[in-house]
Amino acid sequence: MRLPRLSALLGPLVALLLAACSTGGDVSRPIPTLFVPAAQPARRLVVVLPGRGDDLDSLARRGIAQTIHQQWPDADVILTGLTMPFYLQGHAAQRLHDEVIAPARKRHDAQVWLAGISLGGMGALMYDRLYPGRIDGLLLISPYLGDKPIYREIQAAGGLAHWQPGPVQPFRPDTYQRELWRSIQQWSDNPARTRSVWVAYGDKERFRDRIALLATQLPPEHVFELHGHHNWTLWAPAAQTLLTHAALDTPAR
Repeated sequence: MRLPRLSALLGPLVALLLAACSTGGDVSRPIPTLFVPAAQPARRLVVVLPGRGDDLDSLARRGIAQTIHQQWPDADVILTGLTMPFYLQGHAAQRLHDEVIAPARKRHDAQVWLAGISLGGMGALMYDRLYPGRIDGLLLISPYLGDKPIYREIQAAGGLAHWQPGPVQPFRPDTYQRELWRSIQQWSDNPARTRSVWVAYGDKERFRDRIALLATQLPPEHVFELHGHHNWTLWAPAAQTLLTHAALDTPAR
């Protein structure tokens, strides 16, 4: 049987993300991680998923763990190197669960949060779709949510409330955008989920229309449109903003 060409199978995801100098990674090895402990007894754990241009080393250099500790001093942090090759392999969410989240749950009797930046924001949503109820909260910073065609289809239908996504399909490179938006659409029936999702994005970034559409599913006080573009000049203060407001709304147990 002749297999389809990889470029045809992956379609717009490759065009958007691989062409932009995505960071690599060896998928034959476990997802690389760096554990950064809290300076006091930990009552929560934050697992950080990088954007397409970042990896474990760059997350460490950017000081995102220190940013988390400034706002949540009682949080252990796990930085991950869940880079593009793991997504292209097709099992990013499952590997995140098996190699990072599940082992952490066994060691940690505390809240577990996913913080995802750009591509990592999509990864956090993919994980929440595959493992509903396993994560206590999502911090989404400029999450990548797919391409313009699916957004235009939803808008043409009159918004998420009226959009008909069609039959449920397996989560594949050619279906992930539709299935991701189907999952977001279902938040309307699950207010407990939306009470623990927070999003921040820039008013100058190219994906802001899709992020604003996701934001319609959330409490207004959980959404922050900040000034900036799709880069770390925005993401560092965005992380501070989300951590501050999420802490006030959801104290650690």
